[in-house]
Amino acid sequence: MKTLLFTIEYPPFKGGVANYYENLVKFWPEPDNISVLNNNEGKLLKKFIWPHWLPSFLALRREIKQKEIDHIIVGQLLPLGTVAWLLAKIYRKKYSVVLHGMDYAFAQKKWRKKILANLILKNSHTIICANSYVKYLVQKNLPKLTQIKIVNPGITTQSADQQIIQDLKQKYNLENKIIMLTISRLVKRKGQDQVIAAMPEINKHVPNLQYFIAGDGPDRIYLEEKAKDLKNVFFIGKISDEEKQAWLELCDFFTMPTRNIDGDFDGFGIVYLEAAMAHKPVIAGESGGVKDAVQGGITGILVNPLDTEKIANASIKLATEPETRKQLGDKAYERAQRDFRWEDKIKKIHSAITNQ
Repeated sequence: MKTLLFTIEYPPFKGGVANYYENLVKFWPEPDNISVLNNNEGKLLKKFIWPHWLPSFLALRREIKQKEIDHIIVGQLLPLGTVAWLLAKIYRKKYSVVLHGMDYAFAQKKWRKKILANLILKNSHTIICANSYVKYLVQKNLPKLTQIKIVNPGITTQSADQQIIQDLKQKYNLENKIIMLTISRLVKRKGQDQVIAAMPEINKHVPNLQYFIAGDGPDRIYLEEKAKDLKNVFFIGKISDEEKQAWLELCDFFTMPTRNIDGDFDGFGIVYLEAAMAHKPVIAGESGGVKDAVQGGITGILVNPLDTEKIANASIKLATEPETRKQLGDKAYERAQRDFRWEDKIKKIHSAITNQ
C-alpha cells in the first residue's frame, strides 16, 4: 500500500510533532511505500493566497496522481485535514488523521472550525491520538466514533558526552549541588514560573539546590523578572542536543509542571521520557496528556501545577531522598525501554491504517 505523510511540521523543523513524524517515516514497516509531502519550503501554505491552503490542495492532488497514493496520513487536522477530505472524496482514497492535543482543542473554539474538524474526523479511516487525553476530548464530542487508536510517541537511546559533562560541571561550579532541571520553551504552560515561585520554600530546606532552566521563548523576560531576586535560578538559554543529553545526565531530577491554559496544554511531553532514559525521576503537572508519559508515584511525581506548595514539597522530597530518586528513576528507565520503542509504536499505526 502506497502511503503519504501529509504534514506541515517535519525535520529540520524542531519540536515533538516533527519528531513524531520523522520516526513514523524512519520506522515504517514498508520503507519503499511511504513518502512525505511537507511545508519545509513553504509549498503547502501561502499567506497571501485565499484560501491559504490552496497550494496544499494542488500539491496533494499532484502527489496522489503521480505516486498513485492509496492512503494519506494527515499530520494537522486543520487546515490539511480539509484538503485530504476533499481529495479523498474526489479520488476515492482513504485518509487517517493524527491528533496531538492542541490541534483538536483549538479547532473546537470556533463553531465553523468545530463543524469542519468533526466532519473530517467522522470520514477518516483511522484517528491516531498521541495521548489518551485527546482521545477523551474527541469521544466527548463524537461519542459514536470507533476508529480511534492511541499511539504515544516513542524514545530512542542516546548517550552523553562525558567531556561536555565535565565542562558544564566546571563552568557552573556544580560540585556538591543538587541540580533541578527544566528543558523546554519558555512559555507559561510549561510551568517554570510556578517552580520559580516555589524556590524560596525549596531553598529553606535545600539551600544547595540550584534550578537550571534551558530553552528560550516569548516568556523569557517574564520569567527572568520573576526570578531576579533568587540566586539559585539560572537561565542557560538554547542548548544543543549534545548539551541537552549532558544536562539530563548531570541533573538529580527533572521538573516541568505543565498546565492547561485555555486549551493550550502539553499533549505528552517527550522530554519526560528523555529524562527517564537518563534514569532521572520527574515532577510533572497533572494536565493534558502528561499522565501517559509519567506514572505518578512510580516513575515520577504528579502535582497540581497551580499549587506551588505541592511543587515545593515534591521538589524537597526528591532533593532530600536519594533513594527515592534512584527508585523512581530506575522505574522510569525500565518503562521507557519497555513501552516506548519507536518500532513498536509505528507498527501499531501501520496496522491500524492497513486494516481495511
